Amino acid sequence: MTTKNLIALSVLLFSTRAAWADEVPDSLKVVDLEEVTVIAAPKENTKLREQPLSSTLLSQDDMRANQINSVKNLSGIVPNLFIPNYGSRLTTSIYIRGIGSRANTPSVGLYVDNVPFIEKSAFDFDYYDIERIDVLRGPQGTLYGRNTMGGLIKIHTKSPFNYQGTDVILGAATYGSYKASVTRYHRLSDKFAFSAGGFYDHADGFFKNRFNDKRVDKSNAGGGRIRAIYLPTPNLKIDAGVTYNYSDQGGYPYEYTGVVAGKDETLPDMIGQINYNRPSSYRRGLLNTGLTVEYQARHFILSSVTGYQNLNDRMFLDQDFSYKDIYTLCQKQRSNTLSEELVLKSKPGTNWQWVTGAFGFYQWLHTNAPVTFGEEGVKEMIEGNANKVFANLTGGNPNAPAMQMTVNNKQLNIPGTFDTPVMNGAIYHQSTYNNLFVRGLSFTVGLRLDYEKMKLRYNSSSDPMNFGFTVSMPAMGPRPPMNIPNSQPLYANASFEGRQSTDYLQLLPRFALQYEWKVGNNVYATVSKGYRSGGYNIQGFSDLIQQTLSNSSMDALAGDPSFASMGQMITSQKKPVTDVREATVYKPEYTWSYEAGTHLTLLKNRLWADLSAFYMDTRNQQITEFTESGLGRTTINAGKSRSYGAEASLRASVTNSLTLQASYGYTYATFTDYVAREKDGNGKLVDVSYNGKYVPFVPKHTMSIGGEYALAFRRSVVDRLVLQANYNAAGRIYWTEQNNVSQAFYGLLNWRLSAEIGKGSISLWARNTLNHDYTAFYFETMSKGFKQCGNPAQFGIELRCRF
Repeated sequence: MTTKNLIALSVLLFSTRAAWADEVPDSLKVVDLEEVTVIAAPKENTKLREQPLSSTLLSQDDMRANQINSVKNLSGIVPNLFIPNYGSRLTTSIYIRGIGSRANTPSVGLYVDNVPFIEKSAFDFDYYDIERIDVLRGPQGTLYGRNTMGGLIKIHTKSPFNYQGTDVILGAATYGSYKASVTRYHRLSDKFAFSAGGFYDHADGFFKNRFNDKRVDKSNAGGGRIRAIYLPTPNLKIDAGVTYNYSDQGGYPYEYTGVVAGKDETLPDMIGQINYNRPSSYRRGLLNTGLTVEYQARHFILSSVTGYQNLNDRMFLDQDFSYKDIYTLCQKQRSNTLSEELVLKSKPGTNWQWVTGAFGFYQWLHTNAPVTFGEEGVKEMIEGNANKVFANLTGGNPNAPAMQMTVNNKQLNIPGTFDTPVMNGAIYHQSTYNNLFVRGLSFTVGLRLDYEKMKLRYNSSSDPMNFGFTVSMPAMGPRPPMNIPNSQPLYANASFEGRQSTDYLQLLPRFALQYEWKVGNNVYATVSKGYRSGGYNIQGFSDLIQQTLSNSSMDALAGDPSFASMGQMITSQKKPVTDVREATVYKPEYTWSYEAGTHLTLLKNRLWADLSAFYMDTRNQQITEFTESGLGRTTINAGKSRSYGAEASLRASVTNSLTLQASYGYTYATFTDYVAREKDGNGKLVDVSYNGKYVPFVPKHTMSIGGEYALAFRRSVVDRLVLQANYNAAGRIYWTEQNNVSQAFYGLLNWRLSAEIGKGSISLWARNTLNHDYTAFYFETMSKGFKQCGNPAQFGIELRCRF
């Protein structure tokens, strides 16, 4: 659909006149989202700004102004929150206050309509019918448990009781981007209402692969949501929803930056390019269902929240990211997760407010992750590494025999299947005592007991490696040089099959003291503990296979009659294979957080200010690194780190037409006890201390400045003209534990100009208006560096209408 067609269609959409239900009120007061949009909260009895915690609330208008279409667009808008773009929806790594991880378990939780999303591969979905987003910073473990040690993101969809009619959204933008969504909200009676809708989103992509001159990040996404709310009696509510999201996207736009140290002699013509030969992509189907039942008795409220999630995805990845045919990965996941939570809480209005509950989930996760070595990969990584070992046998003596292996396989497959079921159960209680000793003083204490059991069933092996071997004997006196080949076919293989199991308990307390001297004005201090669950590194089997394959080839050589005299010398080079448990298990990470802050409502509700300072002490910090072979990523426990900083958010209604807002976050996160094993200049593993180094992927500064100016017209075609602009910035961001690669502080300017006409609007918008060049993501593998550039400037048009 062309832009011309969209403009023509707008004439039809604006044929009747009415008011938007979410129109910004004509008032000097700052809008209180928790009063305008009433959201069901099974665990809370008070507004977020009345609780002793740091939070950011984003309305539909805020989401449009900041062009938030998915969770990754929150980066930089919320203080101290950063979400790097990995080039696909497979991984959504969220960093808050120095807490985060690139792989495996998330550090920030996600709830949609009070249903938890356990698998972070499901975090990145389209926000086409979202009513409000709440971001809670700091550990939320007492009420929300595992993987909320950095914070919690709560997403609320539009309620069919609050909205009526049919919403239509159409959009188009540069770089071949198009979107469309239609949602119907219908209230049949005072007891029943439902909504049903769907969306489609297409993008041609921003970045080209030089190998085939095609865009690597092309994407298509679609899906829909059905939600129904039934009120059979005044004190009973049943809320059910089903959502399906499908995504099919190319990947990954990783540009080669060169070798980590020294001069590149293998790919010198590829520096500064995206240039890989194997097509890479990510495809995902995501089904979510939720059922919330709430019963209000005379003195308490009982809620039951049941969730089910099915995730089925597939990733193709040219894992060397070069035009050479080295190796590829095809990973397929099938995940089913069932969760249940029962919550009993007091009714508001009494001095003693309490909540108690029980939570549990079970996740079935099956992963099929075969690695395939191409012809060049067999030569460089298998044959080449083996010959380096044999070269070491000579000790540099030119008169010693030279040994050379030749692998005959054109390609080598290493299949692997893994089942990693997880069971979690928890009980918790939290009490708040209001007006303690003096009016306005409250004290909160809570405790959660969290139990988790994880299992691993693995079956990983390699195709038989067929190889030849030659010993070249130098000339000795009258004897001429000669080559001695193997006398029989040589084969090597590797296989791992077995089970692992581990479990652990966590106690998650919380203490808070708060004083409120006036509604909307309070100070607080909080101490809380959060944790991120442990797990298994299934990609760690790549190193185990390589170690075993190397030893197996030496055994085959030693058994060949031609090399019987050299058998002992050959087998002496065998290295012990790492224990499976040691190579795969990583422990839970936990943190103690100390926070003090204030929420202020000033100038007759025209100015809101939220300020906080925090200190976090983290143990067993989980760090993602590539395996020694470069064949995968693993999570390790890095030791200890600490982070401290501050946050400030301001929102002001200057006039009836002008609203301004600003936020700033500062985080100083460093390792305090982390010693890693790295290769020195001679290729030997040595201990390297990173104490005092900055924690990677954590911006030191985040900042957002924005505003909205609205002009209302009478007796005009246009009812209102609204200009929204914001500047979001972050940096410096260190990408490695060595702190030798970083992204300096940078900012992006976005704007949106909307003309509201009757029941619709037409908007022009821009992202990264100044076309700022920055790095969105950087990593290293096989001693080579790769980065993903940030998206360039993009301009678009959007039409909205409600019938």
